[in-house]
Amino acid sequence: MASTRGKVIKCRAAVAWEAGKPLVIEEVEVAPPQANEVRLKILYTALCHTDVYFWEAKVYSSNFICSLYLVTFQIVESVGEGVTDLAPGDHVLPVFTGECKACAHCKSEESNMCDLLRINTDRGVMIGDGQSRFSINGKPIYHFVGTSTFSEYTVVHVGCVAKINPSAPLDKVCILSCGISTGLGATLNVAKPPKGSTVAIFGLGAVGLAAAEGARIAGASRIIGVDLNPSRFNEAKKFGVNEFVNPKDHDKPVQQVLAEMTNGGVDRSVECTGNVDAMISAFECVHDGWGVAVLVGVPHKDAVFKTNPMNVLNERTLKGTFFGNYKPRSDLPSVVEMYMKKELEIEKFITHEVPFSEINKAFDYMLQGVSLRCIIRMEG
Repeated sequence: MASTRGKVIKCRAAVAWEAGKPLVIEEVEVAPPQANEVRLKILYTALCHTDVYFWEAKVYSSNFICSLYLVTFQIVESVGEGVTDLAPGDHVLPVFTGECKACAHCKSEESNMCDLLRINTDRGVMIGDGQSRFSINGKPIYHFVGTSTFSEYTVVHVGCVAKINPSAPLDKVCILSCGISTGLGATLNVAKPPKGSTVAIFGLGAVGLAAAEGARIAGASRIIGVDLNPSRFNEAKKFGVNEFVNPKDHDKPVQQVLAEMTNGGVDRSVECTGNVDAMISAFECVHDGWGVAVLVGVPHKDAVFKTNPMNVLNERTLKGTFFGNYKPRSDLPSVVEMYMKKELEIEKFITHEVPFSEINKAFDYMLQGVSLRCIIRMEG
């Protein structure tokens, strides 16, 4: 890789020229990293539901490289001025949010919401100089949430890159950069269920299943999955879910159903749908005195959370979380180590694998609802 350092690299990238239209494999130019940036060679990437959401929702007015939220496994190709903790050849995971290590949030033991590098879906350019590092014949192609990993090379701010164990399998740990860590951390870092406790998981998509995996690791005795889609229940058993509730099967609020099942309420709940009614149910189903509800899903911007204040006064706790409260650079390497020690099972989250040349198949799998995580091999 030494011969490419400091030079523009030409490579393939999947470009979304129009929202909702198939991605097009194009030859792009990737500029060298500037100060506090690293250029990465991508080996494996993956598709997240967030990618599909933004691709479908027509939220961009300009052309952009549609990258995954979930991001990838990559190797550092070169580093820019001021980068001292990474070197060419390092194995890394880039993340849609960052850790500058200098702001009040980064210095706090309680927060991971970096002032400088918090997720920004509208920026589309590098934070240092306001320019894109991608172009086609001089025309800029925009970044997506600071990662843009549907490209054989990409440039990322150093604060959004976690150095990991080089022995970790490339095609497995790539899925830890977004939803899996979000759900896992929501349970382990925020809900913190005691061993033998009862945990309700609202929404059994990939994030919810990761939250269930966290409850399994924590030693919860009852993990209750709540979902409107009964076809998800059998798959959820692999993640420790041992009881199921479909709200449509009952003529009473699901929080009441759960309270009756658990002698007053569950010890912990984790909401992973983004539906405000599910959020309210997740809060109201926890036991008074000690119950903790954690909100993970992102609601509609106009949604309003309403509950009787007595639910709070009766010592139920409501918490929110962002990326599972993991600080990307400091904490993500330890999640990789959980996998390496066989404490965390990753393989069961991976349902499909496609070569880069067939990237649109990954979108099809997501749209059909048959994929938890689809790995994309960049060499194909």
